[in-house]
Parts: sequence; C-alpha cells; structure tokens
Amino acid sequence: MKSSRYSGLWLVVAATCLAGCGRQQIERVEWPVMGTIAAVQARGFTSPEKEALWVRGLGHPVFGIVELNLNAHEPKSELSRLAACSDEKVCESCNSDMRPCYEAAFTLQKASGDAFNPRWRGTNTLDLGAIAKGFAVDRLESTLKTVRPVRTDCLIDLGGNLKALRGCWRTGVRDPFGDGFAAVVELREGEALATSATYYRGSHIYDGRTGIAVSNGVASVTVLCSSAMWADGLSTTLFVLGPEEGKKFLDEKLKLLVGDMAVSALWIMDGGRQEIYGNARFQGN
Repeated sequence: MKSSRYSGLWLVVAATCLAGCGRQQIERVEWPVMGTIAAVQARGFTSPEKEALWVRGLGHPVFGIVELNLNAHEPKSELSRLAACSDEKVCESCNSDMRPCYEAAFTLQKASGDAFNPRWRGTNTLDLGAIAKGFAVDRLESTLKTVRPVRTDCLIDLGGNLKALRGCWRTGVRDPFGDGFAAVVELREGEALATSATYYRGSHIYDGRTGIAVSNGVASVTVLCSSAMWADGLSTTLFVLGPEEGKKFLDEKLKLLVGDMAVSALWIMDGGRQEIYGNARFQGN
C-alpha cells in the first residue's frame, strides 16, 4: 500500500506527450486537488484550449467529491466515518457513487491475500489511497460521457494516473535511476496508465500483509489497461508482489478481477532490468 496524503508522488508517469498521433499544438490546464495536481491536455484544430478548460470545469467538482468522501486523513470524510465497520457494512452504508471503489479495493484485497490491503494501518482503519485517484479519473470519464463527448484529442492526468479520453498519446515511463525515460508506450483512446514507484520519498509503499515497507528489488511498476481504477490498484499490488509472484497472481486472478479486460504490466527492478506481463507495448529507449 502507498503511504501518502493523496500525494502526486505515488504514481509518476511522464504525462507530457512525446510524439502523439498528430502534430497539433497541445494546450494544458491544471489545478490542485487531492493533494496533487490534476491536468488536462488537449490538442486538435478546434479550440483545444477551450476544450481543456471545459474538461477541467467538470473535473474539478468530480475530483473534489471523491476527495471529500475518500480522504483517509480527514476525520469527517465518509471513509473515516466508516472505517470501524465491516467490509460488508461499509459497502452497504457508503455513498452509492463511491461504492465501486470500496468494492474493488476489498475484492483486490481478498484476491491478493492482503498484499493490497485498505486496512493495512490496522483493523479499524481504511485507506483507499492506492486506488482512489484512478477511480476519480474513471468517474470523470463517465461524467463526460453523460454530458457530451470531448471534441478534441484529450488526456487527463491526476497525479500520474493517466487516461486517454480521446485520441492516442505517446507517453514515457520515468527511469527510476536517471532523468530520462526507461520506456515509452502509446496510450490509445480509452486506455489508462498508472505507476507505483519510490522515485522521490524512498520506501513509502507498504506490504499490506505485514505493514512493513516493501524491499523486494522493485523500483517501479507500470500498469496499462482500460480502467484507471484498476491500473492504480494493480500497480501497487504488483509492486508489493514483485514480478515472479505478480505474474502468477495475474495468471490466476486477473479474470476474476477484471473479466476480459486486457492488462499489461512493466516492472523495473533495481539495476534497471525490466520484466513485462501481457501485450508487450512498452518500448525501451
């Protein structure tokens, strides 16, 4: 599990478009939320700046509501009020809009044997910090679809949780040991990307089975799939498990968790060795 006050340092993927699927000018707008920075990037020939501002206008309240409900560090949040309840009672009593996040967290906890553990701080605690930002990104995408489709190529980034709302975006996975990129990947329309890493603050990812900081030779894990929530949660789980146990977990449990959703994962180990699971679309520099 990741220890943070919704810190944007959990999931650090270069959100800047490297090549894209076109050469239009990119407009970027950003704002602070959930203890990190949210950003919208838009490009195209029809008012990309206006479209980015429109997406931000919807994203600001969507992300704010998720933070209001799921902030483990706010005593008055719904999450804090429900922390002492059983998992079943939490899912029965929570805001119905937030229920998918709770349910996914508890399902991932069971499937991973507590490697992912929303109660890693103790029995009467809850912390969805390792999945809530990805959930928020998916919530924004759903909200946008109910209002109107985005009109230009658009990429949303919430503290490193990326989703291509329209168009394809070529983005980089940061090199844990240098200033460049260890790999690049084309993020296709509807796809999400999330990374768990210890780039800035040392060992802040904890094994939910022991409550101890992970020290298994993993420097970062990046997950690519069509759900930002699952990319977020799985990146933490696979960081804790490491490549050998993680690949076995995906082989045995992935269909139970996400059905037929395609999932790829990239582990970068201490020393730079890379391990890949799934469709090998991660390209080393």
